[in-house]
Amino acid sequence: MFALATLIAIMSVRFGQAAPYAAVVMDARSGETLYEQNADARLHPASLTKMLTLYIAFDAIRRGEVSLDSMITVSKNAASKPPSRLGLKAGQKIALRYLIRAAAVKSANDAASAIGDALGGNEARFAARMTQTARALGMRNSTFKNANGLTEAGHLSTARDMNMLGRRLFYDFPEYYNIFSRRETDAGMSKVRNTNRRFLDAYKGADGIKTGYTSAAGFNLTASAERGNKRIIATVFGGQSTAHRNAKMADLMDLGFGNAKNNVAVRKPAPANLPGADVEVIADSGSGGTQGNGQGRSAGKTIRLVTSVATSPRPRSRPVSAEKVAATEVAVLAMKDDIAGILAEVVAPPAPKVAIAEVVAAVEPEVRPEPKPQDIAETVMEIRDTPAVVAAAVPEIEATPRKRPAMLLMASAETERRAAAKAPAPVIVTRVSTSGGRHWGVNLGRFSSRGVAERALMQTALAESTTLRDGLRKVVERKGGYDANYMGLTQEQADMACRRLQARAVQCFTIGP
Repeated sequence: MFALATLIAIMSVRFGQAAPYAAVVMDARSGETLYEQNADARLHPASLTKMLTLYIAFDAIRRGEVSLDSMITVSKNAASKPPSRLGLKAGQKIALRYLIRAAAVKSANDAASAIGDALGGNEARFAARMTQTARALGMRNSTFKNANGLTEAGHLSTARDMNMLGRRLFYDFPEYYNIFSRRETDAGMSKVRNTNRRFLDAYKGADGIKTGYTSAAGFNLTASAERGNKRIIATVFGGQSTAHRNAKMADLMDLGFGNAKNNVAVRKPAPANLPGADVEVIADSGSGGTQGNGQGRSAGKTIRLVTSVATSPRPRSRPVSAEKVAATEVAVLAMKDDIAGILAEVVAPPAPKVAIAEVVAAVEPEVRPEPKPQDIAETVMEIRDTPAVVAAAVPEIEATPRKRPAMLLMASAETERRAAAKAPAPVIVTRVSTSGGRHWGVNLGRFSSRGVAERALMQTALAESTTLRDGLRKVVERKGGYDANYMGLTQEQADMACRRLQARAVQCFTIGP
């Protein structure tokens, strides 16, 4: 009886009792409508529905919900669908890529339903996602009840909406669009042939997209073709046969290529805020009705997107041993001590001025053989009345940092001269150490311990990094304490560094060769 009813429906379509006709032609580059007839009439889309099922599948792959290699378990619902079929069995596992090929090329109802049930959980939930996706894409007059397009009350769309969807497939998923132009493909279980191959072979430039047929819908087709720099997308609803539908489509395509301008800027569809997998069907909102064209309208269902996060568990902390905890506590305490010491140095009162005797003692001694008088005359300045000169120089050295290097040089030279004249044994000559050809330095004072001196150097480096960046930090142990020195500077660097430190109330003086 089912076969007889189907035959009667087919014969009635072919012998004059055709489904309502609608058509639309669009310039795919700009989205401009070039021709339309009943473009917004809500009609049965038949297997054009699978374009939306495939669109959602492509989007799910892009989101990471699934992959082409995901193994889909065929549901009883999908396995029960009538032809066209791939021949799936309930409980069978098959890769998503094969279901996509079967739905796009062969228009297999069981393959499309298997995709929908896998992504939605069941037919109703996936249909709700389809309707919500259609709204997000701008398909305002479409509602869906299944993934395959078999006739069902309320499962309706329009020629304009389906044409818009075809354009979306081309621009939103160009990596998958080529599947619609395949004349034959491997669907895993068998080779399948394209239901649209006649039009693809007959019309120059055609490369898709999808056919559809039911007795209620007639022969439907959304097609796309490119010639030169023009691309046209057109949709036909209600064709009387495959040949009639293809002929109408060829006429519409010719009209489109004839009316489309040569140079048109491509304006891709704006990105859509598509729903994910969490679409919930709440309840029917009312009883079905009848549209003016005689087609049954949907009872409609309220659709709610579940977008809030249900749970947000705190990540587990890594296990830590007691030994690591103890070691960490010791390190933290040590850091606190160091920080406290530096802070104490920062807020401590200025260090007392250093007398000339301490400065002379601070320089490094060098033991060398007794010099000859002529060598001493060539390398040091002879100073007469040395005691009086040094005594007079001390107050000036302490008051004027800029004159300290010269005064120190004079005192050091006189010490060397007197030692050479009186002592027969090797003499000790005081000099300033040098580094890398730079003979000047900055002394920050004498401190009670090496650690305090090193912290003073570090503190000063942080405060005056510009002029001291080339200096070498050096702590020299002396009788009565530890001298904190910056060595290896030019005279200009040493003078500038000391001036800037004194401006911050940090006591210092330059030392030179």
